[in-house]
Amino acid sequence: MIATLYVLSDGPYCGLPGVDPWPESRDARLYAGPWPVVAHPPCARWGAYWFGSPCSTKRYALGDDGGCFSAALAAVRRWGGVLEHPAHSKAWRHFGLSHPQREGWVAADTCGGWTCAVEQGHYGHLARKPTWLYAVSVTPLPSLHWGRSVSGLLMAQPSKARMAASSRVGDVAFLSHRQRALTPLPFRDLLLDMARSVPEDKP
Repeated sequence: MIATLYVLSDGPYCGLPGVDPWPESRDARLYAGPWPVVAHPPCARWGAYWFGSPCSTKRYALGDDGGCFSAALAAVRRWGGVLEHPAHSKAWRHFGLSHPQREGWVAADTCGGWTCAVEQGHYGHLARKPTWLYAVSVTPLPSLHWGRSVSGLLMAQPSKARMAASSRVGDVAFLSHRQRALTPLPFRDLLLDMARSVPEDKP
């Protein structure tokens, strides 16, 4: 069994055999084991606009996510598995994790964690969606599709204006919130396989 934390209630992790999904209604901060995890903690307070939308007067504090990332990090360290967050997440520095390199896995901390950078565009996402992973007790660490992917969105609807805008704000800007959040099935399966590789006798 694999526990998937902070997932959509109607998303790609629901209804799968051997998968225990924890959507918002279950409050994944309360997960207490015993299975390895795939964690997708909320990222809004850790990204480029952690303070809130430039068009809004409401402002937030950096990392003000109600303890979601901290709980996800603790779950991965305790039970093994993998955590996914957008590339350049400020949570990495806040929690003392090493930044990944362009290719390959690097040691992330002194807790047995490893980190890498990968683009979900290699795995079927409409956008390139650069992503950072943090893994513990994944055996062995998989070789991924490293490097820059090609935006499926721009390939399907190419234009000079769209290409220019993409270079400024990224191709995810052309997607709905749900489209951005959804994990493509090949990437979902990769993350689940990583969690399944965690030894049953993990201390």
